[in-house]
Amino acid sequence: MTKICKDGFTECPLNKHRDIYNITYTQNILSGRYKNIIVWILKNENKRYTDIKSFLQGISQGSLTKQLRELEEDGIIHREVFPEVPPKVVYSLTEKGKALIKIIEMMDDFGQAFGTTSEEIPSAFEH
Repeated sequence: MTKICKDGFTECPLNKHRDIYNITYTQNILSGRYKNIIVWILKNENKRYTDIKSFLQGISQGSLTKQLRELEEDGIIHREVFPEVPPKVVYSLTEKGKALIKIIEMMDDFGQAFGTTSEEIPSAFEH
């Protein structure tokens, strides 16, 4: 059985199961607790690190940095560092990242149709 892990697939499913590869490829890019939210935050405008961190209340600096680095390595976001003191870092979506917006919008539609209403959300999930 083909399994996906941090290093890729345990075997190459391209010949037999191209559809499964495509699904798991996309899933692997968005795997991570905050990655889809980071993409959603960047969909309309570029954001600084502090803006993203403020939106994702409770995320540690290390976790956010790791998620941003992985998205950058996967070609989903672009990181631009401005030579200022203190350094100014701005994140934006690449064309590849913009292509994920449709998927995340579909996730939003699914959540609206089948998810819990805001009145039913336990206070532990509120910001």
